Amino acid sequence: MMLALRGVEVRFGDVRAVTDTDLDLAAGELLALLGPSGCGKSTLLRAIAGLEPLVTGTISLDGDDITAAAPEARPFGLMFQDHVLFPHRDVGRNVEFGLRMNAVAPAARRERVGELLELVGLAGYERRAVTTLSGGEAQRVALARALAPAPRVLLLDEPLGSLDRHLRDRLIGELPGVLEATGTAAIHVTHDHDEAFALGDRVGVMHDGRLHQTDPPAEVWAAPRSLVVARILGHTNVIEGPTGIEVWRTDAAVIDPAGDVEATVDRVHFRGVDHDVRLCTADGGGLRFVLPAAPAVGSSVRLRIDPERVIRFD
Repeated sequence: MMLALRGVEVRFGDVRAVTDTDLDLAAGELLALLGPSGCGKSTLLRAIAGLEPLVTGTISLDGDDITAAAPEARPFGLMFQDHVLFPHRDVGRNVEFGLRMNAVAPAARRERVGELLELVGLAGYERRAVTTLSGGEAQRVALARALAPAPRVLLLDEPLGSLDRHLRDRLIGELPGVLEATGTAAIHVTHDHDEAFALGDRVGVMHDGRLHQTDPPAEVWAAPRSLVVARILGHTNVIEGPTGIEVWRTDAAVIDPAGDVEATVDRVHFRGVDHDVRLCTADGGGLRFVLPAAPAVGSSVRLRIDPERVIRFD
């Protein structure tokens, strides 16, 4: 693996923010790091960048230990939710900032800036004042600036969180192509499930400072390795039985008069192409499923549960 973390631990006083974490990132891979706020994912990203010291563990790049390397000595790019463009510099001079710091010749800087602005859809914006940019344009400039020095790994900390849904969806569609075109691997931190599954070649799920699972998106969704991961993914239908625990995935049910589960529809939320349906069983238990058609609130329905979409834990 190109980037490898082994036994990484970060503490703030007596608080273990990241605990005993192993992580691998392959060349050209985009890893989406998913988890609730405060779970340690941003701290882990900062530790990789060298902005937080490790209590224990190692970070290596191409087999070389860089645990003690200063942040500026690590070939990583950083991009945050607050893109922090330099307001006194125009777009071109923002993008070339890292190149100037690395003493790249002016002609080479101009060429690189032009290439990257074209890549992010802002060709000809070199002389634009950053204060005139829209939110989406500003994030594109920040992305171009982070990519300008040709980092081996781009570290993205909720970079799309401040954008409206339209702009976020647009950049989610564009980001993988930009990274592929520049040959850049990336770790993308987010608390948004849709964002993680849309972007990641693999998805890593964090909780309480631990990385609980790292697998391709479809595998993480269909086969969470623990109840903790299942709950983070929104699989809230937890059924405790004499032989263990079953988790009925939100896509496990269909309405069927011959179904074994009887419930009353409590709430229906239209999601555009389907419906988020909350139900209450006779014993007072709550269920949540995503259904293509909306049953009437207050109606009694019978559900058939697909056993292939049931996750079982001992």
